[in-house]
Amino acid sequence: MLAILGLMTIAVMLFLVITKKASPTVALILVPVVSAVLAGFGLEIFEFITQGILSIAPTGVMFIFAILFLGILTDSGTFQPIIKMILRLAGNDPAKVALGSAVLAMVSHLDGSGASTFLISVPAFLPVYDRLGMKRTTLACIVALAAGTMNILPWGGPTIRAASALEVPVTELFNPMLIPVVFGLFAVLIIAFFLGRKERIPEINDKILERFSEPNSERQKPRLFWVNILLILLAVYTLVSGFAAPHIIFMLAFAVAISINFPNVKEQAERINAHSKAVVLMVVILFAAGCFIGIMKGSGMIEAMARAAVVQVPEWIGHHLPLYVGLTAMPASLLFDPDSFYFGILPVLSNTFNQFGGEAIEIGRAAIVGQMTTGFPVSPLTGATFLLVGLTGVDMGSHQRMTIPYAFLVSLVILFFSFVVGAITL
Repeated sequence: MLAILGLMTIAVMLFLVITKKASPTVALILVPVVSAVLAGFGLEIFEFITQGILSIAPTGVMFIFAILFLGILTDSGTFQPIIKMILRLAGNDPAKVALGSAVLAMVSHLDGSGASTFLISVPAFLPVYDRLGMKRTTLACIVALAAGTMNILPWGGPTIRAASALEVPVTELFNPMLIPVVFGLFAVLIIAFFLGRKERIPEINDKILERFSEPNSERQKPRLFWVNILLILLAVYTLVSGFAAPHIIFMLAFAVAISINFPNVKEQAERINAHSKAVVLMVVILFAAGCFIGIMKGSGMIEAMARAAVVQVPEWIGHHLPLYVGLTAMPASLLFDPDSFYFGILPVLSNTFNQFGGEAIEIGRAAIVGQMTTGFPVSPLTGATFLLVGLTGVDMGSHQRMTIPYAFLVSLVILFFSFVVGAITL
């Protein structure tokens, strides 16, 4: 009963969001609440919601101060010289800009954090995309593909979970997958190139570049350019090093940035108010996602779906189980959070394959081909997805419609080369 209800809950939520029958905020709150009531839960629903919100609160706090921090730097003109340089390098070829955004996202995701990747790469390229007339959905898609593929790295959450669930060294699980992942990254770059080529943009000329060469507002502080760049680099370094939690880093970075660039208290209030709308809209969605995740986990619907999925695996596919796991791994990100999949489904699937004479570790490798790797930036079960769509200003439905087919394609490329190099066998 819970498994069916959970599946219906996710299906209805996805349908409402993708078809734009309801806003993501409304769908994320009302659909799981109705499902929990139908399942017979009473006042404990409030506890589920509270726990879900608490789990996502650090992400919400990080987003608030990250947007304010980056907004202050934008107001002060910090990114204008960078944008000007990118425009000169790109010329009138949007493919180069698309490739640049993919490379930046890959580098940014070396720390394995989707949130920090999006917070670094999207604000850096969003003004360029807007200036060139490129679609924001293209930026969201490219950044998602790059971050998702990089999430397979040994220190990525899915790979660590898979190794832990199978009780094998993470290097033993990942090392044979290195070459397939490299081909996956090449596939992302190729997709980025062709998506960029499809964009129609105005010609880049000296008049456009001149707009970035001189301050167009009294708020801009070109003399503080290197100070602000140093502040950004320091924030990025502390994010990657794990010296402190991301929300703490951005709180401190914001306080320093606004004090340096706008020392007047009245100006500070004006700058905060100027960015408050973007902050509120995204935080509302984030905490609505916390409601959804809290109810799905607290009610046991996700756990029940995990058990039911394993039971439904036909025995006749047992000898080729890694193939089917690899094919369904990316779409499974829309149904299962990483903990439920890797700690609930994966051990049973690996044991089943072991009974058919296969190596259990191959199931783990097949899983990381897409489950919360290429699939995490489109999944409604991760706060980072809502962070990405919030930063780019696109709606969830548009992002999923464009990105899911490409994410599935990249996962197929990785799966194919996994068979080629023998990391996974048929």
